[in-house]
Amino acid sequence: MNNTVLMRSRIYLTLLVSVSIWALLSWQFFHDGIPRHYILHRSDMPAISNLWGAIFLPFLTWFLTGKVIQREAGVYSYTIAIGFFSAFLYGVTLSAAFVSGFNQVASFMGPGMLLLALFLPIYRAEYFLGFVLGMTWTFGAVLPTGFGTIITALSFLIYNFIRPVPFYLLRKLRALDNS
Repeated sequence: MNNTVLMRSRIYLTLLVSVSIWALLSWQFFHDGIPRHYILHRSDMPAISNLWGAIFLPFLTWFLTGKVIQREAGVYSYTIAIGFFSAFLYGVTLSAAFVSGFNQVASFMGPGMLLLALFLPIYRAEYFLGFVLGMTWTFGAVLPTGFGTIITALSFLIYNFIRPVPFYLLRKLRALDNS
């Protein structure tokens, strides 16, 4: 694909996210009001309104899709879509487990992402965007972005600095066996 098609996809995805978040916020406003979420789920901590997502999500979508286009140099790959939708489903599942009271599942899924980072580059923009969008319905946009930023930084370190260590050690062991 050329850059024109990728730019058009970027615009359409940003518009889709914008319309979706505004529709969600409108629905929330006319029903029970736009919810607020407390940091660390504690009412003595500051509350963050879902209304911030109206500004934040379109900007985040535009920025991260730009990073994907820049990284892929104008070539579309199905691994981008698979990474995005996998992270989206992971975020939805984590949100559903939290809301449904499956605290053991939810408490495992957070650190489980760090385990996944040993095998997959989940620090990439498409994973981050999918995860945030998957959790937005339940937690708004700001809290998943904060949590996702921490997981992204840790997964970058794991994938790029911890993951190579066993391969390095295996190469050294093979070199010793061959000599």
